[in-house]
Amino acid sequence: MSSSVVYNPPDDRLEWLGSGSSRLDPTRLADAVSFAEASESKWPPSFHYPDGRYVGIVEWNEKGPWSEVSGVVRHRGGPAGLVIDGGRIVAEWGDTRRTDMTFSVAKSYLAILAGVAVGDGLIADLDAPVGATVEGPWFESLHNARITWRHLLQQSSEWDGVLWEKSDQVDHYRNLGVDADNTRKGDPRPRQTPGTYYEYNDVRVNLLALALLMRFRRALPEVLRERVMNPIGASGEWEWHGYRTSWVDVDGRRIQSVSGGAHWGGGMLIGARDLARLGLLVARGGAWGGRQLLPVGYVAEMLAPSPTNDAYGFLWWLNRGKGRRPAWSERCVSAMGAGTNLVWIDPDRDLVAVLRWIDKSAVNGFLERLGGAVKV
Repeated sequence: MSSSVVYNPPDDRLEWLGSGSSRLDPTRLADAVSFAEASESKWPPSFHYPDGRYVGIVEWNEKGPWSEVSGVVRHRGGPAGLVIDGGRIVAEWGDTRRTDMTFSVAKSYLAILAGVAVGDGLIADLDAPVGATVEGPWFESLHNARITWRHLLQQSSEWDGVLWEKSDQVDHYRNLGVDADNTRKGDPRPRQTPGTYYEYNDVRVNLLALALLMRFRRALPEVLRERVMNPIGASGEWEWHGYRTSWVDVDGRRIQSVSGGAHWGGGMLIGARDLARLGLLVARGGAWGGRQLLPVGYVAEMLAPSPTNDAYGFLWWLNRGKGRRPAWSERCVSAMGAGTNLVWIDPDRDLVAVLRWIDKSAVNGFLERLGGAVKV
């Protein structure tokens, strides 16, 4: 018998579970789940190939002096996931409570924390220069002084510098998605005006994490736990790490600045069930149980197309452009990390799917099957 189950478990007392019958065809849903189970990621569970190379370095054709892995790396589990329909688990497979690395899914959590900062007045204007309220050397140059919070959130900042012993140059010419070509990754190129050029650059995302830390004056995992994860009923098992080099002194305390992924180790380690809760929070506009956790209107702004990449919002992927999943509407969004880890959200249908460790070539196949299970 397959480990796939379509059910409403009577012994699961999670507060976020809804009630009522599913809007998904059970046979087609079971087929989608079986497909996911049979399509495990080709990444080694240790994240290191037999020759010792770290998967992230191989995945992005990384070369040069900035490739040292300086954060936590832990073995992964097997394929796992959930489908949530109207707040109710209708399918679940694998170990959905296991805390695993998630790579760039961590970026989407930074966007959530930026929303908390907006609500607290710590970011009064997303279009204000970051350096106006973040003291330190990071935004002192004439070029970097023009960078706004929106630029960092949309990955168009063009920040120029070195952070945690990594130069922004390491991700120059980096490409993701359909027809990605990373043969020139890491080659130097002229910086463009902030806000005019999109580049998926992990050094600059890590800079956003540092800037948020400096505004909250607290470790970001503490803020996330208190303001988001505890209110949505997440487990206490998730972790968020930075690098051995990413420690700063804040008001006499030594705090680690977290990373926006696991490019060089570190990042968010979390279970699929907790990821599903994040998906529901976003699907419902930042509200949970009658309480607005993010400012009204912020989620819509977070998920609006960026001027430099209409398939990207504030560190969230939009179902638009060349990589659009045709079985789903343009309103669908996702948090995505290499490996592949995916939180897929259809806000119109109040539907959330979480995939852990599915081969990237199989993601479309799963989503096509899941889309075919939705009853018209």
